Amino acid sequence: MLILRDAFVEQNFMNMKKITKETYLSWYEDMLFWRKFEDKLAQVYLQQKVRGFLHLYNGQEAVLAGAMHVLDKKKDRMITSYRNHVQPIALGLDPKKVMAELYGKKTGSSLGLGGSMHIFSKEHNFFGGHGIVGGQIALGAGIAFADKFHKRDSVTITYLGDGAVRQGAFHETLNLAMIWKLPVVFCIENNGYAMGTSTARTSNQTELWKLGLGYDMPSGPVDGMDPAKVAKAMHEAMERARAGKGPTLIELITYRYRGHSMSDAQKYRTKEEIKEYQKLDPILTVKDKILQEEWATEEEIKEIDNRVKALVKECEEFADASDFPEVDVMYDSVYEQEDYPFLPHKL
Repeated sequence: MLILRDAFVEQNFMNMKKITKETYLSWYEDMLFWRKFEDKLAQVYLQQKVRGFLHLYNGQEAVLAGAMHVLDKKKDRMITSYRNHVQPIALGLDPKKVMAELYGKKTGSSLGLGGSMHIFSKEHNFFGGHGIVGGQIALGAGIAFADKFHKRDSVTITYLGDGAVRQGAFHETLNLAMIWKLPVVFCIENNGYAMGTSTARTSNQTELWKLGLGYDMPSGPVDGMDPAKVAKAMHEAMERARAGKGPTLIELITYRYRGHSMSDAQKYRTKEEIKEYQKLDPILTVKDKILQEEWATEEEIKEIDNRVKALVKECEEFADASDFPEVDVMYDSVYEQEDYPFLPHKL
């Protein structure tokens, strides 16, 4: 539960979209697809179909699922770091285009020029994918500032990792967001490690939500492995922002099952630690809830599993069959040819 809860939120908490049987079935299918999509990327990365860095979301799916339950796709915005493949899919971007983007193909969401760390879709209110640690924090506040300036009823969800709170821009942005009462929700996805460094090794304050208290910002921790708890906290924060009462800082306690990136040997943690957190796997937890409540049979669960498997295969086949972009696309996307006639438009 967030601290500094105000009367407005208490009065409007009943407006939250109900969490029903359909919600849990949707959560299961969505989270399973995101997991299998990332698993497929890991596989094709080893086949060198995807190059460069690759940061996977496995284990953190409940953070996104809970937020999507209360977010308004038509007007709310989202921005995050380089662990950014599944967020735009949740917002409505065709997963085939996301897969193609990671392959560097011309059918990708950014014509194959963005790659793994820079997925972007203005159409779906997804503003990146940012490779610079903490670089998206100030940008998220800037998007919220624009919405407030233009009197748009929108809220920006700004995700950041536990390592990004060590950036000076984090504190500068929190300060300005409170001064200007910006409609932004800062969400720290605390998966335990900044690359390979644990939170305890970088700060004497391991409860990262408390960093917001120095700015009198409503702040608090949330179980990031439970989509229902995430949804409730996000609803409270977004209602506050939409009412003109300013930002909120949420620390989502989660865990990543894979390394920081595909090149991470993970020597900083034990297999036993990973196994303990796998007992809290949000996908299995949601599945168990569905079966316990008899909202679906084992056979119906298998049908969902098969749909997910088929869609992932469709994405892979689409990316495999797509062509790479022409070389001049790189120049067309950066320069105006008339201004730079010396550039080799055709190589």
